[in-house]
Parts: sequence; structure tokens; C-alpha cells
Amino acid sequence: MQNIRNFCIIAHIDHGKSTLADRMLEITKTVEERKMKSQILDRMDLERERGITIKLQPVTMYYNGYTLNLIDTPGHVDFSYEVSRSLAAVEGAILLVDATQGIQAQTLANLYLAMEQNLEIIPVVNKIDLPAAQPEKTKNEIVQLLGCREEEIIYASGKTGEGVENILDNIIKKIPAPQGDSKAPLRALIFDSNYDEYRGVVAYVRIIDGHIYKYNQIKLMATKTESEAIDIGIFKPDYFSCNELKVGQIGYIVTGLKNVSECRVGDTITLAKAKDVCPLQGYHEVKPMVFAGIFPREGDDFNELRDAIEKLKLNDAALVYEPEHSHALGFGFRCGFLGILHLEIFQERLKREYGLDLIVTVPSVAYKIYKKNGEVETIRTPQQFPTRETIEKIEEPWVSLDIITPKEYVGAVMSLTQDKRGVYKNTEYIDQTRAVLHYEIPMSSILTDFYDKIKSVSSGYASLNYEFLGYREAKVVKMDILVAEEPVEALATIVYEDEAYRRGKEIVKVLKESLPRQMFMVKIQAAIGGKIIASERLPALRKDVTAKLYGGDVTRKRKLLEKQKKGKKKMMAMGKGKVDIPSDTFVKILKK
Repeated sequence: MQNIRNFCIIAHIDHGKSTLADRMLEITKTVEERKMKSQILDRMDLERERGITIKLQPVTMYYNGYTLNLIDTPGHVDFSYEVSRSLAAVEGAILLVDATQGIQAQTLANLYLAMEQNLEIIPVVNKIDLPAAQPEKTKNEIVQLLGCREEEIIYASGKTGEGVENILDNIIKKIPAPQGDSKAPLRALIFDSNYDEYRGVVAYVRIIDGHIYKYNQIKLMATKTESEAIDIGIFKPDYFSCNELKVGQIGYIVTGLKNVSECRVGDTITLAKAKDVCPLQGYHEVKPMVFAGIFPREGDDFNELRDAIEKLKLNDAALVYEPEHSHALGFGFRCGFLGILHLEIFQERLKREYGLDLIVTVPSVAYKIYKKNGEVETIRTPQQFPTRETIEKIEEPWVSLDIITPKEYVGAVMSLTQDKRGVYKNTEYIDQTRAVLHYEIPMSSILTDFYDKIKSVSSGYASLNYEFLGYREAKVVKMDILVAEEPVEALATIVYEDEAYRRGKEIVKVLKESLPRQMFMVKIQAAIGGKIIASERLPALRKDVTAKLYGGDVTRKRKLLEKQKKGKKKMMAMGKGKVDIPSDTFVKILKK
């Protein structure tokens, strides 16, 4: 156990975590040269396409007689739960800061998470090979933040490999060996899990006490489920089978369980025969911030959707879901996410990995409704919104928002945040050139395009992080969207009273541009209660019924046009005037 070091790499998005991990794998010869590729720990195609880490990924390396267990973590705020779980399984963290960008919002957020766990922090200035790098300036920022000595900060380049051996030496020297009792009964903390089609649930574990052999009978303490350890092993970074996992190690246990709800992240695995074992503390329950309805386009796909969401829940512990029924869309699920990117990735994974065609409703936050009869209910969908006469007051969730920006963009960032109903608290300066703006803001204001707009007004330099604060009173109403005079349930939204007209105008305009034209004229309207507040018309797709005429009296032409007009009216009256809304329209409205 004295020769084991468990650590993870934490940083803001795009500061070079996965590239640094690549160099470590090369230096320790963990992956054969012929199999090596860039960002090898990003296992999903989606991660490689977008250039971001979505899932934590463990790997075991051997270096100078030591076993180094690394967990590579995501950087985006929507995947911070992956980071917090990783930190609970290790004793140290490499704090990676980009020499061209300096300390950013998620750097701070992840650092505070690591400090809460009392981890040993190794500060590293990365990307020193870039022409725009300012290593000295970045070093001073880290000294101010951590209060460490300048000589403790390591200069490195994940691209060229410079300084990586120095990092590995410091990991061995500074990060403490894991603590634990090798003679005590087995206690293994599940920090992540996966579903294997052939072998069932695979639990990613950190052995806190005791040890486990292959084919041991095991018990999951929270669900009281018993099974057999069909296989155990370590990550290299693929599954690498071995006969025993000892105290202090990070590895996997193939449980063989087919029911994915029996294996939960944060649960404790022990041996089935063990008595009086105290379960480990586990993790805080994650609080979803954004709610959206996910429905199969074809009702027959509901069972496939349920199985797919169950399996993805195993791989994505931050996901929260419950069944939902909609009159218009049928059976589906109301899912809770940590942010819009989290929703987008989840939707994309359902399409790619399980081949599902989905309808996703417009995301919303959870509102608390106080009724005149004294009842209080929490609603997550516009469809649950009660009639206005029954409501006493409505409360919405607020978050505390930290924005780090160069000082020349402070004015533009403040202007945007105040437009979005942000309440200014104070400003701190990291150094002469960069400021941290502290705001309190409604969660719904930062739901869709806020991150993009902040990047836009700051030329890409600003970064942000947010945390849930509590509920405050809000003046909001339910806005319905009618297409061909039929309400489209998936497009109903909850909006601020004073913004309803502008939002309604925006949505009907997007629908006019993106809906396919029909054989009849389509009315597109936004309504609050029975009052229409915005309207557009989608012209009919005109079929030239007079094309076959070759002459004769003009009345023949008029007769055909009258017949066509009557046909279109009949079509509308018989209900054939239903308009199918393409799934990408929902995304366009969301981005608007």
C-alpha cells in the first residue's frame, strides 16, 4: 500500500487534462505505441468529436516501482458531479492551469471541491510551449490563490511532454499513500459504473478496506443485493483482469447484475459472508437544475427508451428521471440535468447508442406554486401549471454566479448579466488585468444561451461557474404555442410576464422559418390563457391546378381555383390539417 498513489487531474474546460494524461501513459509505457492515439482516455466518439471530456476515466500506471492510479475528469460545469465523485476516491489532485488563459471559473470551483476533501494539491502551469503563453503571470495567480511557494509550481507541456516526468516524481513525493486496514472486511466504494451487454453491471471501485478475489460472493449494502464477482481487475485503460484487488487500489468488479437499479454510485460493496460492516458515507445527492421531457416519436419505442435511460443512468450518476404522461406526446420521461450541455449530450447518446428517434420538450426549471387554498406544489413542466385564478404566488430557483473576465470586458459582461435579471453583489480582482464578478441570478436566465453570450461579449475570454442558492418570488405565466389552431404541448413554456410578448414573437418567427409548408395556410400563434399575443402565417404550398388548361373561357380557370379553395377548407375541417413539427425545430427554438 505504501507504493500506491491515487490522484486525479482537475482543471477548467480545454486546459489540457486529457493531453497531459496521454503523455503520462506514454512515459509509463501503459499503452503500446502502436495503440496510442491522442486523447486516448476519451472513450466516446462524442468526446472526441467535441474535444471535451464528458466521463471520468480511471487508468493504472506503473512508474519507478510505484502504482499510480489516475482518474481523468471533465472540465465543464455541467459535469462537475463526475469531478466530485472522482475526488472522493483519491488522495491528491493535479491542478492544471493553462499558461495562455490563466485561472478560470471552473479552475476555482474544482479547486474548492478538492480542498473540501483535504486533498494534496500539486499546481501545474500547462501549455508553456505556446507562443501566447505567459507562465510567470499564471504562476503569480496560482501563488495568490493557493498561498504556496513559487518553487512548488511545475511548468509543463502536455503536447511536447516537457515537465511531465517532474509531475510524476512530485506525485510520488507529495501525495500520501492511501490509508486502510488490509485485515478488515472488504469495503469498496463505487465511484462510477457501466453496463456491459454480456456481463451485466461493471462497478468502478476504490478499495477502502480489505481485499477481494475473483469469484468471491459479494453484497451491495444499500440495496442488499448479493451476487458473484465474475471478474475483477484494473484499468490499462481497457479492462485488465487480475485475481485480487487489495486495499488502496482502484479497479473494477463485474457484478453480473442485469437489473441496473441494484447497483448505485456511492454504494459500498462488501463480501456476502461479512458481518457488522459499516457502509461508507457515499456521495451527496445531486440537485438537477434543468428539466426537460423526453418522449419517443413512435409510442412503441417507450420500453426501449426506458431501458436505454436506465443504462445511461448507470453511466451518468447526475441524471434524474421519472415517468411522465402527456396527452399530446404519450408516455415518456421527465429528466433532470445539471445544464443544457448535459441535456444535449444525453439526447445525442440516446440517438447514437440506442438508435432512438426522440421529441425533447423545451427545458424549464422547477417552480414552487403557492395556491390560495394553502397548498404548495413543485411543478417541472408548463403542462402542470395551474390556472391563474388559483395561484397566490410563484417562486423560482436562483443561483450564485461567478464570472471571471479580463477587466476591459467588465462593462459588457455586467450589462448582459443585468439584462438577464442578475443582481450584482461585488467584484474581486485576481490581478491587475482580471476580475471576478459575483452575481445572484434566476436559474431560468442562464438556461439556454447565456454561456454563449458571455463568450461572445468577452471575445471568448470570460468563464463562469454557478451554484444553487434557493427559491425566490417570480412573476411568470404559461405561454402556449398554437400551430394550425392546435396547441403544441411540447412548445409550451413558462415566461416572465414582462417578456411574454418578445418571447412569443421570437418563437412564432422561428416556427415560420423552420416548419415545412403545407397544402393549406397555417396559423402560428403564441397565447397566454385565451389571449393571442403574437401571430405569424405560413403560406400554403400552392399546387397549380390550372396547368392542364389549354384555352377556353376564364370561368373554367376560376371554377378550378374555387374547387381547390373548397378542398383546402375541407382538409382543415376533417382534421387533416395537422402539422408535424420536425425534431430539429425544438433545438432551434431552444437556441433562440
